[in-house]
Formats: sequence, structure tokens, C-alpha cells
Amino acid sequence: MAGIIDRPRFGCALGGALGLLRAIPRAVPILHAPAGCGYSVYIGLNAGAGYYGGGYCGSTSAPSSNVVEKEAVFGGEERLREQIASTMEIMDGDLYVVLSSCMVEMIGDDIRSAARIFPGVLATPTPSFHGNSYHGYDLMLETLIRDYVPEQAGKKPRSVNVIGLVPGQDAFYKGNLREIKRLLALIGLKANTLIGEGESLEDIRRSAESELTLNLSDVYGSLSAEAFKEKHGIPWLRAPLPVGYLQTEKFLLTVGEYFGLDREMIDQALQREREVYFDYLERISDSYNDLDFQRYGLVVADANYAPAVTAFVAEELGWLPRLTVVTDPLTGEQRARLDSRFETFEPSIKPEVRYDGNASAVRRHLADTWERNRNQKYYEALSPLIVIGSYFEKDLAEQLKCSYLPLSFPVNSRVIFNRAYAGLSGGLTLAEDLFGAIIPGR
Repeated sequence: MAGIIDRPRFGCALGGALGLLRAIPRAVPILHAPAGCGYSVYIGLNAGAGYYGGGYCGSTSAPSSNVVEKEAVFGGEERLREQIASTMEIMDGDLYVVLSSCMVEMIGDDIRSAARIFPGVLATPTPSFHGNSYHGYDLMLETLIRDYVPEQAGKKPRSVNVIGLVPGQDAFYKGNLREIKRLLALIGLKANTLIGEGESLEDIRRSAESELTLNLSDVYGSLSAEAFKEKHGIPWLRAPLPVGYLQTEKFLLTVGEYFGLDREMIDQALQREREVYFDYLERISDSYNDLDFQRYGLVVADANYAPAVTAFVAEELGWLPRLTVVTDPLTGEQRARLDSRFETFEPSIKPEVRYDGNASAVRRHLADTWERNRNQKYYEALSPLIVIGSYFEKDLAEQLKCSYLPLSFPVNSRVIFNRAYAGLSGGLTLAEDLFGAIIPGR
């Protein structure tokens, strides 16, 4: 029997597509949807992504066909064509993309045919029954790769496209991409992150020049990676988001091996980074030991962050991750891929892993994995504990009287600008935020 999802941690496919377009300067979405549909999506995305903002042409500025009962009965393609024409006349943009909602897809409107009349206008069907916002990101990026990026005869040596971080769903995506670009440059690779700092539509159009597509996710971005391969002949490699030194070392060695780079050169780059990284991390060592900063950990996050953050707190901070809850709806193959990430943990610190998107279920999973106090003479409490999750875990942390850090969508209780948790600088930032979360409770 199908169940319900209590407080979902993602939006619909339309939200994922809007989140990606918001990350692209001078991109204008054109919504073929009922009135208020796009704004409702924006409200959730804005606050949930650390107050993401509407961008160049989002929020209440986003053009919409605002279809009503008439279009539901007789079809809305004529209304859409009218909206596209008026948008291109009034809104100053470099890219126009039509996105659809559930209602217009259910009545059979063909948004691609309507968009094709206008040169350069793209269209991506994004009803909720096509998938969630992670999938909407992939659908939108795939459309750009197939229909917007021109083919290139040659490839630039050691150039890499970077995909797999979903703008909005990952509130730290831009800072993370900045760090990934820096890390790849250490070993002589030029990264095109498509939507990173200072990048524009021109960077997206030049992406066909790259030699490799690097997917930073075990789950997301596969459609787009395959589009690069099929349309532009660019192979792709999966190298999940690294957090901290140990994961970064593995990340750079994996990418370096693909390009046949000299191992000694990579080791030298890592040596320089390691000296800086651990010099900073060493600052907390005295207090860690003297004031007992070790913690049990409960990690509740999406498929990108859950294994990376769990490994970071276990392997680099020496904490004990008792339970990790992966909050995305995944296929059996995707779960197996994530399960393999947890198989590398030492048995003594390997967490219980559960897959469940229901916010109310986290407490139940925690109870199932830790024996309750039944007035035993001796009882090992799950304390001190830190909850690393989303805004939805705030109440749970308060009930458990433990520390708490939100980093996974929705992140309503923080404003996020250029903060990053990826790589080496991101690992230091995450360690700083985690210790900063436990110190006020002392």
C-alpha cells in the first residue's frame, strides 16, 4: 500500500528547472501554468535554499501564461504562444525557456511545438509526475546540452565539465563548485562548472569543448552526462562530492588516473594542501581532548551529502555516526550505489543506513537502532549527540536536547551566500560549523 510523504524535502520537477535557470545569468523562464504555480514553487525554493532569491527573472518577475478554465477545456497552446511573444518583447534576456506545469501537461498541450515557432526559444516539460526537483534539474540541463550547446569539432586538453550539484536543493552549490574548480586546477585541469562564480551562458555554450564530464553525484545528473556523451562525444566519470581531506585525496586521484596524470605531481599538490588543512584543524585538538568534543552523530541528508558528511565526521573528526537517513526516493540501483559508499567504513564506526523521506520517521529509525532505556542498572545513552540534517530536524534536536546543524534542504534557519562544504576549504568550514554548534551548549 502506498504511503504519504510527511514534509517532503524537495519540490516538483518545475522547481528543479527553475532553480537551475535562476543560477544562469540573463536566463528567462516562461511558465505555462495556472496563476500562482511558479510563485508557490519559488516560496519553497527560496527559503529552503538558505534564502536563494528570485535571481534575474524569478519570483514574481517570472512570466507566466496563467491559464484558467478556458484553456483547461479548449487547450492553452494559443495562450502560450501569445505569452512567449510578449515575454520576448518586454523581458530583456539572452535565453528563454518554456517550462510546463501539471495541468497543461494533463490536457496535452505541446509546449515544444509552441516554442519552436520562436527562434532560439527552448522548452522542457516539467510536471510533477515526471519527477521531483532533482530530476527537474537534470531535465533542464539535458535540454540545454542537446538544444542550446553547439557542437564543437575539437576538444581542449585537460578540460572538464562539472555537473551533479542541484542549485537550490544544494544551498551551498556555488561555493562547492568554486572549491571543486580550485582543486582540479591543482592538478592541471581546467573546470567548466557551467553555473559557478562568474560563469555565464557562454560557459554553457563552450561546454562541448571539454574532454570529460565529471558528475559529482551518485544519483543526480545521469541524463545530462549521457546527453554530453551522445550529442557531443564527451565521456563521463562519476566522482561523488568530496568533503574533507581524505575524500578529496580519493577524488583527485580518481580524476588524475582518468587523465593519466603523474601520481607524484598529484601527491605534491596534496602535500601542500594537507599542510595547510591540518594546520588549521590542529587548532581544535587540545580542546577536543580536554573538553571532550567527541559526539555521536545522526545525519539526515540527500544522496549527495549523506555519505560524504557521514564519512567526514567519522574519519576526520573521530565521531561515531550512529544513524544516517538518506531522504531521496531512489531506485534499487541507486541505493546499491550508495550502500557501496558505506561499505568502506570500519565496522566499529559504520552507521545504520535507512532510506526514508518522511520527516516524522527519523525519530522512529533512531529508536530502532538504539536500545531504549528500560530502567537498566547500566545504560549507555546516545549522548552527547549532534543532529546534522535539515530544518525539519530542528524539533527533533530540541526534543533530544542535543546540538544541531542544518545543511540539507530545506535550510530555512540560515542565510547562505558563498559558503561551501566541498573539498578542503569546505571541510574546514564544516568542522568549524559543527564545533561551533556544540560549544554554545556546554
